[in-house]
Amino acid sequence: MENKGSAAIALCNPKSPSNVGAVMRAAGCYGAAAVYYSGTRFERAAKYHLDTRNISAQIPLTAVESFTQLAGKHQKLVCVELAEGAIPLPGFTHPEDALYIFGPEDGSIDQSVVDLADAVVYIPTIGCMNLAATVNVLLYDRMAKQNNPIDHGERIKQSRDVNNRLVCKAEPALQN
Repeated sequence: MENKGSAAIALCNPKSPSNVGAVMRAAGCYGAAAVYYSGTRFERAAKYHLDTRNISAQIPLTAVESFTQLAGKHQKLVCVELAEGAIPLPGFTHPEDALYIFGPEDGSIDQSVVDLADAVVYIPTIGCMNLAATVNVLLYDRMAKQNNPIDHGERIKQSRDVNNRLVCKAEPALQN
């Protein structure tokens, strides 16, 4: 996938292997460069790892002690959290190179990490989404706002499952 800059995902002490598996799939779908995680809960549950498309063979999934040490010289730290004063995602301009930090399913990002962030954004929903859903929405928003040219016919052929050979016969005027 051709993206401007790079995006990496950081998960704060995730507990659910199904969420981490779904995050890995999102990383593959939207061209993230890496996925990092902190804490020990995921490692205890890793035997149930559900990376259904084996994305971890292409995108590293790495345990780390500190996310703030990961950010490169030009990479911006962006926390994605329901935090007072956070920027609503629809109005957010994504940095070219970003490390997106997500809180755990049952908690929040540490205040010390939020204090070091270049930006804090939130997705304006009613209630909170699960971790994997939040990562998908954030990465989709990043991709959509980059306005990279896409050959949509070819993208569909490359992305769909082997059992899907659907063809759309709708009137072109109705597809706008």
